[in-house]
Amino acid sequence: MYDIKPFPIPVVADLGPGTQSEDDTLDYITMPQGMETFHTPVLPEPEDIARHAGAVQVLHEVLAALRQVAEGAAPRIETTRVTLAGLALDDLTLINQVLGEGEVSAQVLAGDGRPVLQIQESVFAGVWRVIESQSDGSVRDWIEVGAVPAVLRQTAKLDASQTLAADMPVPPDVMNAPSVLVELEDQRRTWQPGQIAHVVNLSLLPLTPMDIAYLDHRLGTGRVLILSRGYGNCRITNCCVPHTWRVVYYNSQDTVILNSVEVTDMPEVTCAAPEDLVDSVDRLHEVLQWVNQA
Repeated sequence: MYDIKPFPIPVVADLGPGTQSEDDTLDYITMPQGMETFHTPVLPEPEDIARHAGAVQVLHEVLAALRQVAEGAAPRIETTRVTLAGLALDDLTLINQVLGEGEVSAQVLAGDGRPVLQIQESVFAGVWRVIESQSDGSVRDWIEVGAVPAVLRQTAKLDASQTLAADMPVPPDVMNAPSVLVELEDQRRTWQPGQIAHVVNLSLLPLTPMDIAYLDHRLGTGRVLILSRGYGNCRITNCCVPHTWRVVYYNSQDTVILNSVEVTDMPEVTCAAPEDLVDSVDRLHEVLQWVNQA
């Protein structure tokens, strides 16, 4: 008599012990993997290192630069370069072995998307290898000591000075992006150096894919690309407006767990903290003491 639709939840008639079947296989949530921690680089014997006077001299210069920055008045901004020009190939190989690879890497792109600067933090936080590709095919190579290489801030500032494309009309499917843009604009107007970052957590806002696309269009995408590998991954890109960065966190399964916009000169996750610089001084000092045994 009636057109009865299927009941969406199965009705259990019998309740009690023995009436319910159980699956013997337990399905656990995948645990995070691959958290990066400090590990002492595998070094040759101190006698072998001591024979490479050029490499030892560079490491002493790096240690002196670390002390200068860590004890300076502005460790979050100040940087010092140590040149590798003219260093023998064996010495350069030894330096690479001592420094290793840390959590943070970065690229600065040309207008055509080609990397012109490649940056890799060493296992000593605040010690960075920087390789610049010249237009004639040659390469400049140096070590930069500081919270973050200065060229990343400089490039972001230059990108923010460029004129963006004309604003597009707000599409009808865009609902909440305009209010986010107003908030970010207000924060940019009042931002001062040294101020704590203002973070807009897009993951917690009711934003549609069209909202995100409109935000990306209005903010623009700059030439700085940073990847921080720690507990999962964090991808950072600068925007084409002042002091604004897109910061996206992924878990170890490459699933987005936090999508945010930060108003700051440089996101904190990118920088070596002042205490990290002090710790790197102690660690590199221990390595050089070990070398001095020879």
